[in-house]
Amino acid sequence: MIIDTHIHAYTDSLAERVIKKLTATADCPCFTDGTIAGARKLLEKSGIDYGVLLPIATKPTQQTTINNWVNEVRGGSIIPFGTVHPYAGDALDELERIKAMGFKGVKLHNDYQGVFIFDEACHRIYKRCEELGLPIVFHMGYDPVSPMKTHAMPYDLIELSERYPKMKFIGAHMGGNYMWDHVLRYAAGLPNVYFDTAFVAKDIDRELFAAIVKKHGTDKILFASDLPWSDPITEIQLVGELNIPDGDKERIFYKNAVELLKLDI
Repeated sequence: MIIDTHIHAYTDSLAERVIKKLTATADCPCFTDGTIAGARKLLEKSGIDYGVLLPIATKPTQQTTINNWVNEVRGGSIIPFGTVHPYAGDALDELERIKAMGFKGVKLHNDYQGVFIFDEACHRIYKRCEELGLPIVFHMGYDPVSPMKTHAMPYDLIELSERYPKMKFIGAHMGGNYMWDHVLRYAAGLPNVYFDTAFVAKDIDRELFAAIVKKHGTDKILFASDLPWSDPITEIQLVGELNIPDGDKERIFYKNAVELLKLDI
């Protein structure tokens, strides 16, 4: 079994426009048409059983509408996460609704939301998610939408790990996109932090990748692709190349996700 813990899709009415804008911004290819149907098709083609859909509310007014859409398209191969915006006045109420709908966690993208990971506006969200048992996944490190300002750095996870010891944080892109030396030094080994493998296969040094996995532990690494922005096959190959026992690879490919997200599959 393989669970991809980091995929994206957009409403049918917006997908074409969003993909066109984001491919231009990031200067990278897209491997689906951006729709949920396209995501399901690529998951199946790649031999992936489930994909965790990570929506992003880029404005405070978007969170309810986006979460309603996720609730509509969930099921089958799609596992739902919700989203809130740190500056939304009703963010805590929306977290309650996310929990009530049975979503498995919350996605925050600090670059698209224009807020630093350590901003006080975010701490009320962390506290409530800790109380509700909702893991949070952050985009960590560089993002082309904000090339001169990084809103979530690997060492920021140290404070969050200590301040919210019962919380489960997921640092996407192996804890810091294009900042993997910092990940190894500062974030690897934090007890309540997970890393996902989304969009790293193309550029990460294999020895550095292996060193991060060894220091952090295979029980806290989650397979992910960042579909549609990466070909999932390349991320599968990255994990497959690790010189670790097959049992540890199984943990990365699906067992860690099942345990962390409390999946009944």
